[in-house]
Amino acid sequence: MTTLTVSTSIDDETARFIGDGLNAYNYDAGGPHNDQDLWIVARSDNGAVAGGLKGSSEYTWLFVEWLWVSRAHRGEGLGQRLLGQAEETARQRGCIGVHLDSYTFQAPEYYKRLGYEEFGRIDDYPAGHSRVWLKKCF
Repeated sequence: MTTLTVSTSIDDETARFIGDGLNAYNYDAGGPHNDQDLWIVARSDNGAVAGGLKGSSEYTWLFVEWLWVSRAHRGEGLGQRLLGQAEETARQRGCIGVHLDSYTFQAPEYYKRLGYEEFGRIDDYPAGHSRVWLKKCF
């Protein structure tokens, strides 16, 4: 019989073994995933970080994991510039679109104004709010 172990962390070798197994299965089923990270950092004139975007392209889509603009630079169009640069990079990488998620207390309506459409939602995540998934096809 197989035993199950529950923990909050595992050793690097076990994590690598599980990840390699999943990646091999996915490669056999979907082909090479062409995974590539993306970082876009915005700096003010004095060099301070004003905002940034973290994402990764996989297969033919770019996933935006983080998009953040400092309070001092909100309302200047910086978020739109960061996202626009990510979209341009995605196109250069051969992607057919961008997807991301946002909580209702964050910015789903902002993304919709920029051409993103909602394709998934979980209500009460966290309680009283929703987690929303959005995409934009090129």
